Order: sequence, then structure tokens, then C-alpha cells
Amino acid sequence: MRTSCVPSPTNKKEYISEIGKILVEEHGKKKYYKPEEVKKAHQKSSWYDIADFSCWGMSTFSSHSDFDAYHYVTGEVCDYIKMKTEMLSEFSVSPNMDWTAIPDLDIDASWLDFGDVFDGLLEGIGEFIGEIFDGL
Repeated sequence: MRTSCVPSPTNKKEYISEIGKILVEEHGKKKYYKPEEVKKAHQKSSWYDIADFSCWGMSTFSSHSDFDAYHYVTGEVCDYIKMKTEMLSEFSVSPNMDWTAIPDLDIDASWLDFGDVFDGLLEGIGEFIGEIFDGL
């Protein structure tokens, strides 16, 4: 058993997109997914043979309390806030991006709860961004 998570995926945007798509297809849109759901999504992804990045997916798609509970049971020492911050640092929306050029865009960004990342400073911004995307 590892005591810490593997290094993060090199292409975080691609990883988040693929895991997110699998989660929505399998479980529908939810604010948070259980760590076990994220782990299974990782196993179905093209990233499965590279490394077990599922902890990184959990930091992005699971709640802080579920993430900590999962890691308590597994004995791994992983920092939810640090990992989520690293994963989302490359997942930014460019002001020059033309969303209408992407057909069938269906994004639920409610899981982007930046409150944990910025220590409560921007609490609720995930829901705000989710509402914007839902309106597209």
C-alpha cells in the first residue's frame, strides 16, 4: 500500500474532461461523486494503464469529507486542497474561447467548489459557474 498519491497527470485538462464525462454518463450530473465512483471511472479511462491518478480525480470530483474518509481507510496521506488547487490551476476558461464552436456542449461545473481551494474566500463560485454553463 502506498502512503501518498502518485504524481499528478501531465495533461490535467484532458484527464478531468475524460473522468468527468465517464462520471456523468455512469451516474448523471451531481455536485460530488463518491471516491469509489471516481476510482471506477478512472479504471474505465484511457489513463488506467498509465498510472493510478484516481486520487487526483477524487480531489476534483469528490467532496472534501469523502476524500479524507477514503484516504483515512486506505492509509494514504493526500492533501485535498493542495491537489484540487493543482488540478484546477490548468483548468481555466479562456476569455477568447468560442463556446459556440463546440457542438453539443453540456458542462456542469457545479463541482468546481473553489471554496475549499481558497479557504472559503470564493465559496459558492462553483454553483455560479455551473449556472453560467447551464445557460449556454
